Amino acid sequence: QVHLVESGGGLVQAGGSLRLSCSASTSGRAFSGYMVGWFRQTPGKEREFVAVVSGGGGGGLTNYADSVKGRITISRDNAKNTVFLQMNSLKPEDTAVYYCAADRFSNTHFDYWGQGTQVTVSP
Repeated sequence: QVHLVESGGGLVQAGGSLRLSCSASTSGRAFSGYMVGWFRQTPGKEREFVAVVSGGGGGGLTNYADSVKGRITISRDNAKNTVFLQMNSLKPEDTAVYYCAADRFSNTHFDYWGQGTQVTVSP
């Protein structure tokens, strides 16, 4: 079981940067064993995959949506139970509520979700 809390969102101008954090509190299983993903959602649009980092046997591999490749980096610090999303060269279309989610069994079925943090990029 894991409880997730996102932070780091805010208002930035186009071309700026933000670093989002996903802080986890776990019981029964180490945080390092969870696959963790970042997703975003804008009113009127479907939830969009952003990035993911593997856990446990996945070896810490990462994957990104085509729309953010080259601008966004996902990383994790298991000692601090935290996953980061570094976002650079932000565009107005990046405006959304960003969520982190955890997958205990590394099967891409995310069972645990945070409350989200708002990212707004002004032109």
